[in-house]
Amino acid sequence: MAALPASTRFGYSLGSFTTGAFGTVPGLLLLPYLTDTMAVPGAVAGVIVLVPKAWDVVFNPFAGRLSDADLARHGSRRRFLLFGGIGVAILFAVIFAHPGLGGTAADAAYVVVAFLLCATAFGIFQVPYNALPAELTGSYDERTRLTSWRIGFLAVAILISGGVAPAITEGIGGVAGYRVMGLAIGLVILIGTTGVFLGTRGAPVGQRRPPTAGWRDLLTTMREWSAFRWLLGVYFVQALGVATLLAGVNYAARHVFGDAGLQPLLFVGFVGPALLTMPLWPRIGARWGKLWGFRFASLAFGVAMLGLCFSLVLPLGVAMVFVALAGVGYAGIQVFPLAILPDLISAEEERTGATRAGVAAGVWTASETLGLALGPGLFGLLLTAGGYVSSVDASAAQPHSAVIAILLGFTLLPGVLVVLAIPLLRRRVLEPSA
Repeated sequence: MAALPASTRFGYSLGSFTTGAFGTVPGLLLLPYLTDTMAVPGAVAGVIVLVPKAWDVVFNPFAGRLSDADLARHGSRRRFLLFGGIGVAILFAVIFAHPGLGGTAADAAYVVVAFLLCATAFGIFQVPYNALPAELTGSYDERTRLTSWRIGFLAVAILISGGVAPAITEGIGGVAGYRVMGLAIGLVILIGTTGVFLGTRGAPVGQRRPPTAGWRDLLTTMREWSAFRWLLGVYFVQALGVATLLAGVNYAARHVFGDAGLQPLLFVGFVGPALLTMPLWPRIGARWGKLWGFRFASLAFGVAMLGLCFSLVLPLGVAMVFVALAGVGYAGIQVFPLAILPDLISAEEERTGATRAGVAAGVWTASETLGLALGPGLFGLLLTAGGYVSSVDASAAQPHSAVIAILLGFTLLPGVLVVLAIPLLRRRVLEPSA
């Protein structure tokens, strides 16, 4: 089967600027935004981060059905990409606008509503975005190459948004810093949306089949599709681990490494190696199989997290070596599940004779969203258990117990979650049907 043109890979991958920015910055900064500018307690802030994304668990499968129906009707999912991405860009800036409504409860409620709307718009964008690889190419190896391009651009997006966003908030400071950051990252999201919309113009969309008829058919599909459920379970657990790590970066820079200015360095040290080693993972997948590549990547991430458990006593240079190893493993645990997913979708569509890409992407996105939302929630609970002191200016002194809680939430918990997924990576993940 012919390889995709480089222009199609490039155009599709630009959408990672939307997914990367939205997936990274709220997980990185929303919790400290709440605890250190609005004085919201850590556990409550964790719930605030969770609620809008928990809604997406319900909404995203519905968005998948709408996307499948639109494909059957118009032959393209690109309208959803455009409208959803524009909504994400605008509403992202709204989240961090901090209007100052006169009290902690009112300000926190404003964030909940804005984040809820933004998460809904993101579901409208991401569901068709995740569905496209199954339709752009039917080649097993080409899907891995397409996914590696996507994750490579995702690494760049995380590097930009994860480095620039904290630099803006720290450089300007306070509420104004978050407002400017929201506008800047909203622009990054808009660029990614426009890029994928224009870049996939004229790209193949695969065979048009009738969409899933209703919720009963959807539930039947999920019940019978064991390979998809196994892969989904792995991805959920690992997304939860990565989200917990992201939620802890800001706190770890300040209280474990002792310098808030180290946050961009931690991001560069994590994402840079991920980007540089991205071409390695498709080669490993082609030689030993996607499943073994997935296992190698998970183990590398777990070893790195174990090393970082000793960050309070390690020299910074040694700690950064483990940060880099974590980035290498992170690249792999992003590439392989997204490369396996379209293989499973195509096999299921052949078996049933119906479109499954949208509903599968909807359930997949819902699971990922829930994992990314639960991560900050778990970290917020750890902050509360450790006695973290919230404030309006991030100046409160923290007890040693809070520092230990931050360390464990930043290192041990993410590592355990990612490594625990390895036993779930059974051969049935790659089987075409139940």
